[in-house]
Amino acid sequence: MNSEEFAAALRENGVALDDHQLEQFNTYYERLVAVNEYMNLTAITDHDEVFLKHFYDSLTLAFAYPKLQTEPLSMIDVGAGAGFPSLPLKIVFPQLKVTIIDSLNKRINFLQELVAELQLDGVRVVHARAEEFGGKKSPEREQYDVATARALARLNVLGELTLPFVKEQGVLLAMKGSQAEDELAQAKPALQTLGGEVKQEVDVTLPNGDPRTIIVVQKVKPTPKKYPRKPGDPVRKPL
Repeated sequence: MNSEEFAAALRENGVALDDHQLEQFNTYYERLVAVNEYMNLTAITDHDEVFLKHFYDSLTLAFAYPKLQTEPLSMIDVGAGAGFPSLPLKIVFPQLKVTIIDSLNKRINFLQELVAELQLDGVRVVHARAEEFGGKKSPEREQYDVATARALARLNVLGELTLPFVKEQGVLLAMKGSQAEDELAQAKPALQTLGGEVKQEVDVTLPNGDPRTIIVVQKVKPTPKKYPRKPGDPVRKPL
């Protein structure tokens, strides 16, 4: 998927990019590949593959949850790595207010430099662990309209790392592949414990035919104060 095909595929979904936005994506790609030579950000470095499997894939969230396209939502991206999915969403939908957290400082440094180079306003990049940043005394707790994460953890673990950040009636948007149904069946009790309720499963297909499922989990009641547990526990002892 070259840049023109990327823009055309988005137009088919009602999303039009201007020249400045396309240039931002090209700069993002160049910066990603340059830094990836000495920092492990992604295994995918081919231009067309990055535009398909990172940029376009990130934007499928806005097809599944259209409020991202028009409303000034606050979003937290947990364990964002190289900035997916939040930074592609921010480029295309600049009214979003984005907070990115990651536990690895060198990735945070990359993201801060990238945000500055792309001249993105309303983006905060924080070096933090989700278990601490969303803890019971944290001012970040239950402050966000949307939480998301990509390739971070299975859904039962992901819920504990993200739902504490979400306001009541806000949503977790979980990006999943072929194992979505299995993960969802396993995770439903954990999501309920954390105050979440599965509202929708949205199947999307990348232009190359790869299937994706976006699971929309609404926050229907506050997350109990004991969650998230201390760092490492959600992974070692999943709910």
